[in-house]
Amino acid sequence: MPKRIFSLKQEKGITGLETAIILIAFVIVASVLSYVVISAGLFSSQKAKTAVNAGLAQAGATVELKGNVVAEMDAATSSVKTISFTVGIVPGGSAIDLTPNPVPAGGNPAAAANRLIITYQDNLQQVPSLYFTVSYINNNNADNMLDPGELAMITVDLEKANYPTFMTDDVVAGVTFSLAITPPDGSVLPVERTLPSRVSGLVNLY
Repeated sequence: MPKRIFSLKQEKGITGLETAIILIAFVIVASVLSYVVISAGLFSSQKAKTAVNAGLAQAGATVELKGNVVAEMDAATSSVKTISFTVGIVPGGSAIDLTPNPVPAGGNPAAAANRLIITYQDNLQQVPSLYFTVSYINNNNADNMLDPGELAMITVDLEKANYPTFMTDDVVAGVTFSLAITPPDGSVLPVERTLPSRVSGLVNLY
């Protein structure tokens, strides 16, 4: 009988204080994990929002063709002198800087002051930045910004003499070429045309 009492006195149990400490530890660990998960979710949401807003801003600054693409031919060489086309802002789009980049005096290369970049490519050659001028067809704000509702005719120079580093051949009848009109923000507008087999004067490139 005495031995039985002694053995019971040797048994140990969990006190209320120990239980409280364990519960507090679980609560702290759960809080930390919850904070990490919530922070990750908020960060992902913010990144997604930023990406969506950037995409919308880019899409909103895109130009579109408004009319025909016309080639002016050089009668002496039967090659293209200039390509002209009209652009406007897509519905709901934002203004785009159309600062001209004309052929410099004397034909010497000059730093492009324009925000818009127009490149040329055919199966033989590529020009990374074409010279161009801009004239507004309808009313504008007397600045270089193409605003919604305005129409601007862009005339790019394609005489190989003005691009000695990049062009070795004239753009002549039968050549298929592409222009990439790249605004500072927004999607690239590709324009691909083929010159007909017989060309003279002004040629409407359908």
